[in-house]
Amino acid sequence: MPKFRLLRDLLVRDGVLGVDQLYQPGRPLQDWLELVHETAYVSAYCDGTLDATAQRRIGLPWSEGLVRRTCTAVGGTILTAKLALNHGLACNTAGGTHHAFPGYGSGFCIFNDIAIATRLLKAQNLLNTILVVDLDVHQGDGTAWIFRDDPTVFTFSMHCAVNFPGRKQISDLDVPLDEGTEDDEYLAKLATYLPGLLSQVKPDLVIYDAGADPHRDDRLGKLALTDDGLYRRDRYVLETCAKARYPVASVIGGGYGKDMNALIYRHSYLYRAASEIYRKYC
Repeated sequence: MPKFRLLRDLLVRDGVLGVDQLYQPGRPLQDWLELVHETAYVSAYCDGTLDATAQRRIGLPWSEGLVRRTCTAVGGTILTAKLALNHGLACNTAGGTHHAFPGYGSGFCIFNDIAIATRLLKAQNLLNTILVVDLDVHQGDGTAWIFRDDPTVFTFSMHCAVNFPGRKQISDLDVPLDEGTEDDEYLAKLATYLPGLLSQVKPDLVIYDAGADPHRDDRLGKLALTDDGLYRRDRYVLETCAKARYPVASVIGGGYGKDMNALIYRHSYLYRAASEIYRKYC
């Protein structure tokens, strides 16, 4: 999938990021993946021996290149979380694979980078309490299930009610939205919940899944946000966290469109907002 490289290139070309602000993650240790995922599943996927039914559930054909990309994205979210703790704000140019469960992948998600980064940073005693703000258009069902019994991880998912996954899990807070929800209603709903959640949870870190798929032109979205709505959403989340002095690590989540250039630009709103917020607050 070329969008990750194209996104990086766009951000550098437009001067949103300087090359000195780019960090290259390493591949995570298998032990780190197994903080969330079953050993047999991790080994089968990495070795290319996962059965055909499990491959179909993921929805992506296996290749060594995809294994490298998947693991690098997980490493990127881990690095992003650590950078956010040190600097107040950091963004991955991939990540947000929130449909992956411990024993299987689903919905184009193989390993759950949000959950792995959370478990690893907790194991390394770098933090205790995390708030996951998942604004991908699809419910973060894998993340919700993984942390269903963990009081130190609060999962918040605001998503289209009539969209994948057909069987929703129970997040700590789910806000299902009607099909066709537009900018002002969406942003008002978000503003109803986010400040109170920050005050309630008091997280050591916020992990923000900034899916671009609530956009009205997204092939898999079913919501109706405009370009301006996506930018305002990303700016609102980052500014609300930064003003309250909560570090935030962002991942890009989903985005599906026929026009790749338009899709990449929609993803870039996160970084454009982050650049402004970082200069102002961090």
